Amino acid sequence: MPARDPAPYRALVHPPGARYVEALDQRALPHAVVNARIADADTAALAIRRMWVRGAPLIGAVGAYGLALALDRDASDVALAKAHAALDATRPTAINLRWALDRVRAAVVRLPERERADAAWREADAICSEDEAINHAIGTHGLALLRAISRRKGGPVNVMTHCNAGALATCGWGTATAPLFLAHAEGLALHVWVSETRPRLQGANLTAWEMGRRGVPHTLFADVAGALLMRRGDVDIVLVGADRVAANGDVCNKIGTYEKALAARDNDVPFYVALPSPTLDPALPSGDGIPIEARAPDEVLAVTGRDSYGQTTTVGIAPEGTRAVNYAFDVTPARLVSGLVTERGIAAADRAAIAALFPERFR
Repeated sequence: MPARDPAPYRALVHPPGARYVEALDQRALPHAVVNARIADADTAALAIRRMWVRGAPLIGAVGAYGLALALDRDASDVALAKAHAALDATRPTAINLRWALDRVRAAVVRLPERERADAAWREADAICSEDEAINHAIGTHGLALLRAISRRKGGPVNVMTHCNAGALATCGWGTATAPLFLAHAEGLALHVWVSETRPRLQGANLTAWEMGRRGVPHTLFADVAGALLMRRGDVDIVLVGADRVAANGDVCNKIGTYEKALAARDNDVPFYVALPSPTLDPALPSGDGIPIEARAPDEVLAVTGRDSYGQTTTVGIAPEGTRAVNYAFDVTPARLVSGLVTERGIAAADRAAIAALFPERFR
């Protein structure tokens, strides 16, 4: 196991022996730090659907604990199937949720009912611990990329991110942020370009908050400025997370990722994706089959922020009656991806290379 993440925040905590978990309510960030107690399966489902928690690995972990909470109440086969279906329906795009729910179900389904809840809690704890270790390993492999850039250019490494793939999106370290945190900890000169990530502003609200808490130099920019920054030569590498990666290397991530990949290709900027193996979907031949979540239009039509009095408020930004569409994810074709940074190393974004690193997933 890696050394414990030294960040002064944890997105999800299971107190020893407790039959509940505590999560940072990410809707309140960066204006307030609010902890939410999740003590039943319905609250776990609500936390996922309403985005108290978000990020593919964290969603999976909360789903796993949600299933354990459901089994605390009723461990019958019928209740297990009902809770699995209800939690799985909360958000359709990230594969980690289904993966974690299936893993917990497989761990308990052959057990007597009286043993199921305890086994589910153990499995959920294991999923969290493994996620932290996976992310740290991704960090070590991604760090090698940053070191190489630093040696070549002899100055600070300028990294562009999109959305939030940090410790807030996982059980520790983050995926795309793990190399950044490790680089900063060892003293490598680093600067992070943080895209705002409309419409929910996960970059502005969450990634910038994480960078600030860690002391990592960073600059927020409007999403539409990404291509200009690359064309100016201000970006050395783009490093993003993923919500699902198909067998051929197509990457589904937060809406706007595809545009950054196109700009990176046009400006010869390497574009890497941090991929923990639970986010891989080897059963899906290509990204064309990934369901794209469409969320409520009000996320596009309004914005929440802090006013001049220090109060958090939500205001409309479009004329009343305006129609809006709100696709939460897009798919970046594998041909635009320089490499996939996994816990086992860096792979080309193609089926053969991915299968070489994870042969057990392609049997």
